[in-house]
Amino acid sequence: MATRRSSGQSSTPAPRPGSRSRTGFSTYGTRLPGSVIETLRGTLIVIEGADGSGRTTECELLHEHLEVQGHAVLETGLRRSNLVSEQIDEAKRGNLLGSTTMALIYAVDFADQLENKIIPALSAGYVVLADRYIFTLMARAIVRGATQEWAQRLYQFALKPNLTIFLDSRPEILMHRAFSRYQSLDYWESGMDMGLSTDRFESFFKYQALLKSQFDWMARDYDFYRINANRPPEEVHRDVRTRVQGLFDGVRIESYR
Repeated sequence: MATRRSSGQSSTPAPRPGSRSRTGFSTYGTRLPGSVIETLRGTLIVIEGADGSGRTTECELLHEHLEVQGHAVLETGLRRSNLVSEQIDEAKRGNLLGSTTMALIYAVDFADQLENKIIPALSAGYVVLADRYIFTLMARAIVRGATQEWAQRLYQFALKPNLTIFLDSRPEILMHRAFSRYQSLDYWESGMDMGLSTDRFESFFKYQALLKSQFDWMARDYDFYRINANRPPEEVHRDVRTRVQGLFDGVRIESYR
């Protein structure tokens, strides 16, 4: 099992709000009780983006590529906790819970995975590949009425990723891909629970605009690497692989604007 090489630097400047120090992991504030994160030796890569941006496809391709390169890989994502994932699905099916309660349950789901999957894998030197992370959860909570400060405090225990890639797609592309795959627009991904419009198409575009406004400030404050995901998957994957290789080689590559 291959592990990431040490940078060999004895000291580094203070990390930016969304970037991780090269000499060990840190969080956005507090940490899970009893967790030891400074000596974790793996790599945490996050793939973010709206539903239909190609995240899942990219995670599959990147997972395969990393294993070919000799890395042990663990994938994670939303609603994959053994603790509350079934409860989240049940609540969504019946639209049973308020937005604050849903945000808190998603935080529990993430915390359980962080403690029992992500941190142990990083301790063993794995590359952890996250199909969405706290950023989607924060954006969803904020557009449903939470303050930015509340959402940031809620997830201040999260580890800062080594790299966050944001797949940036236009809403019309997202809608086309949703219809190609599901023949419909998802109730939640269209924001129908928010009462934006009785028309699902109109609600979808309004909801995506609200999410984009949140991802825009996160891209700046949390140091996203943005990739144009309006293109064919092979072109997107080529750019993702280049950036990921740059991470392991210690090369800084600017994202598109």
